[in-house]
Amino acid sequence: MTPDPTLDLSVVVPAWNEAESLPELAERVRAEAETAGLDWELIVVDDGSTDATWDAVASLNAADPRVHGIRFARNYGKAAALASGFEAARGSRVITMDADLQDDPAEIPALLAKLDEGWDLVSGWKQDRKDSFIKNNTSKVFNWFTSRMCGLRLHDFNCGLKAYRCEVTRHVRLYGDMHRYVPALAHLDGFRVTEIPVRHHKRKHGETKYGWDRFLHGFFDLLTVYFLHARGTSPLHFFGRLGTLFGGVGGLVSLYFLLWWATGHAVRVRPILVLGLVLIVMAVQFISLGLIAELMVSGNNPESSYRVRDRV
Repeated sequence: MTPDPTLDLSVVVPAWNEAESLPELAERVRAEAETAGLDWELIVVDDGSTDATWDAVASLNAADPRVHGIRFARNYGKAAALASGFEAARGSRVITMDADLQDDPAEIPALLAKLDEGWDLVSGWKQDRKDSFIKNNTSKVFNWFTSRMCGLRLHDFNCGLKAYRCEVTRHVRLYGDMHRYVPALAHLDGFRVTEIPVRHHKRKHGETKYGWDRFLHGFFDLLTVYFLHARGTSPLHFFGRLGTLFGGVGGLVSLYFLLWWATGHAVRVRPILVLGLVLIVMAVQFISLGLIAELMVSGNNPESSYRVRDRV
């Protein structure tokens, strides 16, 4: 949808079985936006809820037409919900937050003020998290690992409370569990990203949607981000390095046994010899895979590989 320059703010809220939380959340968003004198809209994306979430959205819309709803036919995940909300958002600035009331709408003015300093994306940092011990500590590992791989030093990549300029939400593509990496994706595409501390509250209603499978999926998506963005658009550089490493080690092993045989010694089948041959075969496979991937990438539109910030 085309952005409306007269609309100051779009608040996008993915919701999955959050019927009890939505009325209070909408009221608090309304209060904060109107206190700040903002023209606003609230977009709730019902991600295939099985409770009365959609009924709550419909009631909120009937009471205030600035509250909009999008309903998925089934549960597609948070990334899909955010992508749909971003597409529908008309505001020049966009704020995302979770529907469970753990994110505080009172942080909206601070996030927008930081955005107005010249940043393109401002991520919340839950310094005092009100989550379980396991969730807190796995998140620390995740944030540390993501920071090192993507070159963006943030304390909390996966905080649901974020502020964006609409250019970011129009550019970043979300799928899978990529919602965890929006700051990293924006940073790797040349946007200016920072974070500020935000308040975090205990969940009032319902149950957490966190599970071990999400941690595993997030790890695989991190590898995707690293490969597609940090390594640019040349798959051969990535697979070629692996192939060169394996081929070098395998070649040295094979050369050792070749010299051993050339000096008159008997060469028997040994595990280290088999390993060297296997590494050479793997090297050929990796380099071949890189060449095939290079041919696929070369057929894509080159305009999609870079982002233009300004023109004169």
